[in-house]
Formats: sequence, structure tokens, C-alpha cells
Amino acid sequence: MVDIYAYQTFRVVYEVASAILCLILVRFMIRPYLVTGESRYIGLPLGFGFLGATYALSAFVYFQPTFFGSGTIYFQLVIRTFAFVFLCVTYYFSNTTGGSRKLWNTTLALLVIIFLVLFLIVIIPDVALPSYQFASTFTRFFNLICIAYLCVHTLRSHLKKPDPETLWTPLGYFLLGISQYSLIIYAIDNSMSAWWGALAIRWASLFIFLFVSYKSFYNIKKGGLNEKNRA
Repeated sequence: MVDIYAYQTFRVVYEVASAILCLILVRFMIRPYLVTGESRYIGLPLGFGFLGATYALSAFVYFQPTFFGSGTIYFQLVIRTFAFVFLCVTYYFSNTTGGSRKLWNTTLALLVIIFLVLFLIVIIPDVALPSYQFASTFTRFFNLICIAYLCVHTLRSHLKKPDPETLWTPLGYFLLGISQYSLIIYAIDNSMSAWWGALAIRWASLFIFLFVSYKSFYNIKKGGLNEKNRA
């Protein structure tokens, strides 16, 4: 018999720690935007900021499951998927100039509008939503596709200009994808080994991103951006 109180306590601590790691990541990743003021640099910190927000929200749900109401758990799925979409769009428009930057600004605005619409759908009372298990499995598959794109994009960038430091980024996304895949396996056959593996691998990926962000962004000053600092 699983001790429900112990499980809830563990998940609260785990999700809070994950949110803190993302908050530190955002602190490092926001530096290029603060230095240049270019909107294309805001996607990376926003993506991980949204991801951290889902972990914080999960912590609150486990701390007080009835506090937020039934729509909250769906809202986590919306934000997390939105975070991965943000990251994909950020990398797609990385190192762009001129008209492409205007397209990035337009895309960013559209993403915000879509996010607000989905938020309203989730929080409106009495709206018929699919079962959480179905919604969770579907969004995890979609997130896995997004993560696969992030892996391919960052690995391709590394292969164009091989550098031991840039190899860590696709590895971080690869581990994040393994974590998502493990959660899908857990949802299908209730494998506890897949569940524990997903939690451990998520932290491994976040620590890799923290290492990369510290190395790339911590000492950025005016005029100090270089190609390895770019998304």
C-alpha cells in the first residue's frame, strides 16, 4: 500500500525543485535579451519559464489537490505543450534578420493569442473536456514530436560547427524526450520503473541545461554575444 501523504510530499518537493531549476535557467537565458533588446532572444527564457510554471502548478496541485478545481490539471497540459511549441519556434527563427524577425514577432503574438484562447476554454465552467488520461497521452505524444525537432535542430547546428560545449544541448533535449516517452509508457502499462525513470531523467536534463546556460550566458555583457550564445 502506497502512503498517499508520503507520495504527495515527495511530489511537492520534486516539482518545487524542478520549478526552481527552471527559474535559474530563465535567469541565465534572459541575459541575451537584456543585452540586445531583440525579441528573438525572449523565446528561450519564455519557453523554460512556462515549463517551470507547470512544475510549480503541479506542486500546488499535489499540496492541495482540491484548491484549484478540476480545470487546473488540464491547464498544466496546455502550458507545458505551449512551452515546447515556444522552444520550437524560437529555434526555428534563431539567427534570423530583417523580414524573418518581423515574422517571428507575428508568430510570437499568434502564439500568445492561441494560449489565451486555450486558457479560457480550460477555465470556463461546464465545458466538456476529454478525459485527463486521453488528453495527457495526446499532449505527451505531441510534446515528444516537439522535443524530437529540438534534438534534430540543435544537433544539426552542432554538426555544422562541432564544439564539445554545443553537444550538451541536444543531449539535454534527448533526455527530456526520454522522460516524456517514459511517462507515455507509464500511462499505457502503469510501469513504476518508467515513472521513476521519467522523474530522474527530467532532473538530469534540467541539470544539463543549467550547466550549458551557465557556461553560455552567465558572463554575457554588452557586445559579448557570439554564435555559441545564440539559440
